[in-house]
Amino acid sequence: MLPLIWTVFFIHVAIFLVNTIGAATIDNLLWVLFLKIPTSMSQTARDQNKMKREAVQLKREMNNTSSQDEFAKWAKLRRRHDKAMSDYETLHKKLSSQKTSFDWIVKIARWLSTNGLKIFVQFRYSKTPVFPLPGGWFPYYIEWILSFPRAPQGSVSVQVWNSVCATAVTVIAEILTAVFLQMRQRIATPVPATAKKTQ
Repeated sequence: MLPLIWTVFFIHVAIFLVNTIGAATIDNLLWVLFLKIPTSMSQTARDQNKMKREAVQLKREMNNTSSQDEFAKWAKLRRRHDKAMSDYETLHKKLSSQKTSFDWIVKIARWLSTNGLKIFVQFRYSKTPVFPLPGGWFPYYIEWILSFPRAPQGSVSVQVWNSVCATAVTVIAEILTAVFLQMRQRIATPVPATAKKTQ
């Protein structure tokens, strides 16, 4: 059952990454990537950015125009600015509503592909041994614990393997982080100049 071993392990890697990076960060990244795809939502986002730039430009022009000396020009700019802001707000509300729907879909998909998949695997393979234990290596009570709750005696159950993988992924991540920080510190710390050898 080698695929089951690696399936459970990679599920825990995915869960760890989601918990470490953060669900909100992943959601925002997926939203940005989604807006790069040519869809009606991405067109709305482009229109919104265009309206925002136009409103800012008109506001700048209004500030540079005297409302007393050039009232007609200032009033025209004000009307255009108000129209641009109104269009921007309309598009902003539409995009916010679409983002809320997108976030719900992403949350459901993320849960199904991580924790949901983990629960499904635990129930689906509850009686399936992940791998057998070498005969006679462990006493009866150890074999019983490793096969708990429903795997055959003398094997490792998917529930126990889940716990092992969750712990292993956390420990490996901590080791890799410590090694990375140590290497980064060594690179950042300047090497002291060695004393010149006297001849």
